[in-house]
Amino acid sequence: ELLGGGVLDRLASFGRAVALASEICYWSAVGLFDRSRQRPGVVTQQALLLGNNALPIIALLSFIIGFIISLQSGIQLRIYGGDIFLADLLSVTLVREMAPLITAILVAGRSGSAIASEIATMQVSEELDALRMMALSPIRYVVVPKFHAITFVMPILVMFSILFGELGGAVIAFGYLDLSLPTFVSRSLDILTAKDLIITFSKSVVFAWLIVIIGAHYGFQVRGGAEGVGKATTASVVSSIFAVVIADSLFSLLYI
Repeated sequence: ELLGGGVLDRLASFGRAVALASEICYWSAVGLFDRSRQRPGVVTQQALLLGNNALPIIALLSFIIGFIISLQSGIQLRIYGGDIFLADLLSVTLVREMAPLITAILVAGRSGSAIASEIATMQVSEELDALRMMALSPIRYVVVPKFHAITFVMPILVMFSILFGELGGAVIAFGYLDLSLPTFVSRSLDILTAKDLIITFSKSVVFAWLIVIIGAHYGFQVRGGAEGVGKATTASVVSSIFAVVIADSLFSLLYI
């Protein structure tokens, strides 16, 4: 009975999440043409909060990851005289997997938790009920601006993640493997295809949507006071990271 009840609860929660996702997508499409129910400048404000403030930590971590990947790979490549292939390996690794995945995980931990806690606090303090009393849809008024903003900023964050990861790798390429700048840049660009870039930025948009939808779902489902807000925030981060990893695995099948 305990196992069956848990399964039924999970299925019911998944159904509510799917219904919420459909409603968010609908109001987001409507919001592209009708902004009468949104505060002026709210999308720009959310873009700064979700994107600009997350850039320093993403840039730092991407630089370190690029540095470590290049250091570990460069040691092995140098044994076999394949120094020049470091640029190829680093470029493919960052563009196809590491940059979008690391960016999504950091955004889920930083911005996803903020979305969940904000909506959960509004739910507990009955601000969402007040919006409904004023004939304003909480999804359209609160969630849609975040949805639009993160859709716009996530590909930009991934692009910066790739750039700083390449800079971290360049430190090893120039200082340890003695590669020239023209060689490193040309090899890094030549190995990439349009398909790689399209799938990478498609990944980033899907990851962004998952983070907002899951954060909003747990925010709207919160019950109780401050304890409920904390539980909803924690659950949203864990679920967002899990969903991002699963989605990344499914996307990886498209490369085959």
